[in-house]
Amino acid sequence: MAKMQEGIVDLTVTSPPYDNLRTYEGSLQWNEGIWKQVLEGLYRVTKEGGVVVWVVGDSTIQGSETGTSFKQALYAKEIGFNLHDTMIWNKGKLSFPETTRYSNVFEYMFILSKGKPTFNCLKDRKNKWYNGRKHIKGNYRNPDGTQARHNKQNMLKEYGSRFNIWDVSSGCNKSHTDDMGYLHPATFPEQLASDHIKSWSNEGDTVFDPFLGSGTTGKMAKQLGRNFIGVEKVDKYFDIANERLKTIQPELIHT
Repeated sequence: MAKMQEGIVDLTVTSPPYDNLRTYEGSLQWNEGIWKQVLEGLYRVTKEGGVVVWVVGDSTIQGSETGTSFKQALYAKEIGFNLHDTMIWNKGKLSFPETTRYSNVFEYMFILSKGKPTFNCLKDRKNKWYNGRKHIKGNYRNPDGTQARHNKQNMLKEYGSRFNIWDVSSGCNKSHTDDMGYLHPATFPEQLASDHIKSWSNEGDTVFDPFLGSGTTGKMAKQLGRNFIGVEKVDKYFDIANERLKTIQPELIHT
């Protein structure tokens, strides 16, 4: 990022390393000093009105979660980002059942904005009150307990706005439309990347991923008509990402 111009990125969708839970071909160097530099770099390259989607989890050490994800979100605020939303990715599965606490099936998705962000609201949540007619079902209450007026315009729509908890499978066989995504140990679901790109950017915008991995963010950005910049330090993963991106727009790939 030090070589990138200031204020050229509209949206970053990325998932940084999680408390050294993986080694990534022995390449990983990750600590508080490094993630602070990454967040500072992201703030510098993000345009006014831009967004960083920071997908992260915490490891449990000696019976306690590290809380690194919260430290990162708070540091992002300290350097100038707004914590626009704290979203939850419900992966719907677990790898190692817990014996001393409820098993974790989610990760945080911190939406960090630089000023007022672009927002294209996804409206794909089935409205349980909708029945195809003008009859409105259900009761709503004000905080003081009195009955509230219905918002008929919203109630009459078949689909409402999505909530900030997203149920997206993390399984490679379900989340990827090509046969190369599984070659990375921490694959990003295509739907997750796609839905964030739709939500926080417009066609022609520039999307960035400083932890490119297998290139899922780049692939979905290209499919959705965005420009893309990606950084990856492991040659093996960079080659995988290049191959995946070439299936979208090969003339725009540069090594």
